[in-house]
Amino acid sequence: LGTGTGYSVLQMVRAMEKASGREIKYKIMARREGDVASCYANPALAEHELGWKAAFGLDKMCEDLWRWQLQNPTGFSKN
Repeated sequence: LGTGTGYSVLQMVRAMEKASGREIKYKIMARREGDVASCYANPALAEHELGWKAAFGLDKMCEDLWRWQLQNPTGFSKN
């Protein structure tokens, strides 16, 4: 679940660069066959049914993701 605000791939790259302090190399290319033009969801049902609403934006989400990755370099594995 998120905020209902959509972000571009380039916005995601920039936010992860900021969170990680690392440059992320990328190429701008045409969309591949089968790629969707946009994908987002309305979080209103979660707020209504669960009383839950996302409180943070993209930068904070990426900071949390990067912190988790640093603390869990092998992901969920037990190795």
